[in-house]
Amino acid sequence: MADPYVLEELSNFLSVSARPDLKASALQYVVGLTSSADGIQLLQSHAKLPEALVALTQDTDDKTSSDAFKCVVNLTAHIVDGGESTNTFASDKKLLSILLKTVVDKSNFNSDNACKVLTNITRVPAGCRHVMEVLQEQDFPVKLVTLVETFGTKDYNSKNSNLDYLGTVLSNLTQLPEGREFVLDKDRCVIQRLLPYIHYQGSGVRRRGIVAALRNCCFETDYHDWLLSEAVDILPHLLLPLAGPEELTEEEMEGMPEDLQYLDEDKKRETNKDIKKMLIEAVMKLCATKSGRKVVQDKRTYIIMREYHQWEKEPSLMQPCEDLIQILIGDEPEPGMENLQEVTIPDKIAKSLENTS
Repeated sequence: MADPYVLEELSNFLSVSARPDLKASALQYVVGLTSSADGIQLLQSHAKLPEALVALTQDTDDKTSSDAFKCVVNLTAHIVDGGESTNTFASDKKLLSILLKTVVDKSNFNSDNACKVLTNITRVPAGCRHVMEVLQEQDFPVKLVTLVETFGTKDYNSKNSNLDYLGTVLSNLTQLPEGREFVLDKDRCVIQRLLPYIHYQGSGVRRRGIVAALRNCCFETDYHDWLLSEAVDILPHLLLPLAGPEELTEEEMEGMPEDLQYLDEDKKRETNKDIKKMLIEAVMKLCATKSGRKVVQDKRTYIIMREYHQWEKEPSLMQPCEDLIQILIGDEPEPGMENLQEVTIPDKIAKSLENTS
C-alpha cells in the first residue's frame, strides 16, 4: 500500500503544467492504484488527487487525458449513495460539466469514457440529481435534448466513440420525475426515437439502457393510454423481443399487432436476462390500469407470453412471466381496485401454466 505522504507528493506532479515525463509516471502509478479496492480507498482519502485527475482529463496530451479518464471511471465505479466518493465526484459541478461537454464533442476520443463516468455517477439518486441540475442550468450549452440527439445520431463521434453507455445514462436519468417527463413529452417525440433501440443488435449495452428507460417511463400510469395508442404503439416493440418463431393459428393471431404475426422461422428471442425481465416488467406496468389492461389483452399478448413461458429456461424469469400471464387471463379486480400495483400469482395457477398448450 502506498504511503499517504507519497500520495501527497504525487499530487504535485498531477497537474497540467507539470513536466510531461513526471506527469506520465505519476499518472501511471495512480492508474495502478485504481485497480484495487484498497488503492481506491486510499486515493479517495486525498482530496487533492480526485481534483487533479479531473483537471488532467483536459490535458492536451491524448495519453494523459485518456489515463486520467480511466482513473475517474474506476473511482466512480465504487460510488454508493451517500458515500464519500459521491460527495467528491457526483457533486463536482466542474467535473459534471466537463463530462457532459465531452460526451457531445464530436471529435473527442474520450467521449466513451465520459459516458462511463456519467453512468457510474447517475447510478445513485444523489449523482443523478446533480447531473440533472447541471443539464437544467440556463446558460449551460448541453441539455437533456442534446444527449438524446447525440445518442440517436449514427456515427456521431468521429473518433470511434460509439456512445453506447449514453443509453444507460439516459435510463438512469429517468429515475427522476423530470427525466420521465422529458421522455414522455408528447410534443418532443423522444420516446418514438428511442423505441427502435429495443431491437438494436449492435450493442447489448445500448439496448439494455433504452429498455430500462422505457420500463421506468411505464411507471407513469397517466401516460399509458397514449403509450398504447397509435401515436406511440409501444406494446409491439416490447413484445417482439420476447416473441419466437412458433407457428400460430389464424384465430390466435386475430387482433395481434401485425409486427408480431407471421414471424420468420429463424426469429430469435432476446437472450439477455436483464433485458427480458425489464420487458416483462414494462408490459406488466402497462396493465396497471383498467384501460391499459384491456388494450394489452385485446392485442393478444397472452399468446406471445404463453409461447415465451414454454420456451424460457431461466428460473428467475418464470415468476415475472407467470405474474403477467395471470393478469392477462385472470378476472378483473373488484370495483375500486382496478389500478394494480402488485400481483401475487396463486400457486395453482403457476402449476397449471406448466401444462398450457
